[in-house]
Amino acid sequence: MCALTAGARGRKVMVLDHAPVVGEKIRISGGGRCNFTNINTSPKNFISANPHFCKSALSRFTPADFVKMVETYGIRYHEKTLGQLFCDGRSQQIIDMLLEECHKHGVEIELNVEVRSITYENGAFVLPTNRGEVLADAVVIATGGLSIPKIGASDFGYRIAKQFGHNIIGTAPALVPLTFGEDILAGTKALAGLAVEEIDVRAQDGTSFKEAMLFTHRGLSGPSILQISSYWHASQDIRVNLAPGVDIFVQLKAGRTQQPKKQLRTLLGELIPQRLAEHFANHSGCDGRMADLSDDKLQHVGNLLNNWVIRPQGTEGYRTAEVTRGGVDTTELSGKTFESAKQKGLYFIGEVVDVTGHLGGYNFQWAWASGHCAGQFV
Repeated sequence: MCALTAGARGRKVMVLDHAPVVGEKIRISGGGRCNFTNINTSPKNFISANPHFCKSALSRFTPADFVKMVETYGIRYHEKTLGQLFCDGRSQQIIDMLLEECHKHGVEIELNVEVRSITYENGAFVLPTNRGEVLADAVVIATGGLSIPKIGASDFGYRIAKQFGHNIIGTAPALVPLTFGEDILAGTKALAGLAVEEIDVRAQDGTSFKEAMLFTHRGLSGPSILQISSYWHASQDIRVNLAPGVDIFVQLKAGRTQQPKKQLRTLLGELIPQRLAEHFANHSGCDGRMADLSDDKLQHVGNLLNNWVIRPQGTEGYRTAEVTRGGVDTTELSGKTFESAKQKGLYFIGEVVDVTGHLGGYNFQWAWASGHCAGQFV
């Protein structure tokens, strides 16, 4: 996006990529259909130590701007839940569109190029590579984060930023499944593979998401968990409401009066998925006939389901994380041009910057917006 925007201004642009193919993260996204933007994009959908930084770029290149390009190329798309836009066909269509725009504006794209270092000498950047030396009057670092190393993610962008004196806001896997220690896993392994369509999960700072959740053989996944992982920090609890909108205690009290001979697990199965009902009936220590259960026991079960407090042991790490939280400190970048305040002619865009989007196309929109804005000035 940055290259084609700069190329359209008449700039001579070369993209150097160490990968053998372009846009691999685009190709694998959205189950191969590329969740290329979200029509609900706003600054509130992004995490940053400097929350105001993203506002300018997001306002200057909107989801509608990207959709216009998609429609110009005749790429059919559809909206899924919560404003997420996906290709009807394959994500390769988005890659081909961007490549065609680059080609149209004379952008050179060189693959399998390893940039060994970047220095600034006598008014120009010097980039020794495995294909020889490249000289440039401006350099844009668009190297992404640490997520999914098997497709080429590396810390190159952070190393270059540090070399030129930039601060890095602590990086961590984000939009990533959470894992349990053996103590919790022992009690939840029977639930592995169970998806709960709508739950409410809350981080310690009060941030909450109401989406689907999946029990795995390592811990928890699904959209709500991936979302909350961006806000979770080690040694913190998360709170899960497995039945949002339902006061389990009130329902159980009513059920005890109306159906006293019913078993707790049977009554719970009318309120939540049966496997979940059986699990929590067993692990509450309260299973039995409703008539035999006191208010205290029903309250205990209600608390377990409406306010399940758990402490994850960790995450599945960068191997499965969709993005990287943290990155180049945005207080040291221009919010208008993305140019470094430390080195004239050096720019940082996309995921390498300390701006992390929510799940659902927001990180792609940040890539398009930051790339477009930098491309107007580089």
